[in-house]
Amino acid sequence: MSLLLTCDDPVQLYKISKNDFRETNNCALFFLLMKSVSSPATDTVIQLAQTHKTKPDPNGLVFGTVFTDHMLTIEWSLEEGWQKPHIQPFGNLSIHPGCSALHYAVQLFEGMKAYRGPDNKVRLFRPMINMKRMLKSAHRACLPSFDCAELLECIKKLVEVDQDWVPHSDSASLYIRPTFLGTEPTLGVKKPNKALLFVILGPVGSYFSTGAKPVSLWADSKYIRAWRGGTGDCKMGGNYGASIYAQYEAVDYGCQQVLWLYGDDHQITEVGTMNLFLYWINEKGEEELATPPLDGIILPGVTRQSILELGRKWGEFKVSERYLTMADLRQALEENRVREMFGSGTACVVSPVGRILYQGENLHIPCEGSFSPLASRLLKELTDIQVRHQTHNTLHDIFYRPI
Repeated sequence: MSLLLTCDDPVQLYKISKNDFRETNNCALFFLLMKSVSSPATDTVIQLAQTHKTKPDPNGLVFGTVFTDHMLTIEWSLEEGWQKPHIQPFGNLSIHPGCSALHYAVQLFEGMKAYRGPDNKVRLFRPMINMKRMLKSAHRACLPSFDCAELLECIKKLVEVDQDWVPHSDSASLYIRPTFLGTEPTLGVKKPNKALLFVILGPVGSYFSTGAKPVSLWADSKYIRAWRGGTGDCKMGGNYGASIYAQYEAVDYGCQQVLWLYGDDHQITEVGTMNLFLYWINEKGEEELATPPLDGIILPGVTRQSILELGRKWGEFKVSERYLTMADLRQALEENRVREMFGSGTACVVSPVGRILYQGENLHIPCEGSFSPLASRLLKELTDIQVRHQTHNTLHDIFYRPI
């Protein structure tokens, strides 16, 4: 199996060197992951598992509960730098109980997916965006820098080893979870001089237990997900762990997720662990797809970026990164200007919003059937690219260029 990009056109390749991804013949949605001759990734030590787990039915997968047979680990120390990558049987980690990841949340992660196409090839969706975002998070966490191309090559090797775990399904995929920990055995609050980067894999289906149905949201300024100057634009574990309490309070109110608000004007930011989009007729009477701007509070999602690029390429409505408040939304609903609202993310891809509980009032968001029209169209477009590897003429100069 090869994680190669194949297009309707003749094979289009990417040259990968240590700090450089350069385009050859206009290809870029899926990276062709080629070996770099002098790459440290070529020194990867591979120890195969002697026994293999039973693979689950892709139709009954619960997100994040099943893991493949192997994992990738790479150790780093200030004294010796990055060590050889190891692909080894999946198992527990051994870390010192005084390490900074356990005490001070010096930790971060990424989330990406591998898809099996009808041609039986396995592809990654825009992985370099994830690598660059992970590097940004590492800098913010005072963890060591790494070469994005090298890490991506190591991940490719791991997926190749566990390729049989990539589901033969349009509705399931292989979730890839790179994780980065500070492991220095000290209780001092400082930049760690030891770290561990590891990657685990697992087949996944729908993120939500309700499947592809509109979600209900609890909007309340009682809890804040992120703030300016914080780490909301980085994928750090602490951002997510601190949100769990509010999530359970949302459930107590009969809602599935939290709609995170910010500021005295109750700016709409994110929904649960997703970016948020509002499709409406704005104050100027324009048909608009809007999402909050990347101002340090919002996580720069890969799916978010892809939706913005798709919408701008279609040219059928205005596409904006702008501030939205609950007052804006409430007024638009009263004036019948809201067409739909949905979340986006790697795990769920696109998830329609059907109801928002805000200040004791249920705000009902228009949603035809189980999936609103624009959300359904975007989901199909992205799935065509990710799983079926189909590209329409209007998409070529968006995705077939360097990312």
